[in-house]
Amino acid sequence: MQIIVAVDSRWGIGYRNKLLVRIPSDQRFFRETTSGGTVIMGRKTLESFPGGRPLPNRRNIVMTKEPSYKAEGCEVVHSLEEALDLVKDEDPDRVFCIGGASVYRQFLPFCSNALVTKIDHVYEADAHFPDLDTDPEWEIVSESEEQTYFDLTYHFLTYRRKILTK
Repeated sequence: MQIIVAVDSRWGIGYRNKLLVRIPSDQRFFRETTSGGTVIMGRKTLESFPGGRPLPNRRNIVMTKEPSYKAEGCEVVHSLEEALDLVKDEDPDRVFCIGGASVYRQFLPFCSNALVTKIDHVYEADAHFPDLDTDPEWEIVSESEEQTYFDLTYHFLTYRRKILTK
């Protein structure tokens, strides 16, 4: 399983249930990478999408604690174990955890790769991703050349878990 996330310089990922910034090439990378695969997300992440609709061309799995929650075009689960059971027979390289913060934290121990768009800027953020640069279990295995979007610079990074613990 992989994680895909865009973070700022302090590993911020969102503010008031919205992305910190929308960078067209990052959105294109996300769309192209996850298309045809399975995405696992929390309820708030789904509800932050346009119209609260699932992502097209993907199997959408939504985690929520709300027992009666239903979402058209999505499979709804209520625990990490239920989500992992749904994807146990899938190619782990085609299963992506896409947030939010609590879902990322729950799935991180089960992921072998993290596809991180790191933006060289600090935003006001109320949701954060764990800092993989300070985690000895993770290492950067690839880094793009510097990218720019107006006055922002960013890189596409791939982190790999040194030893998969779960």
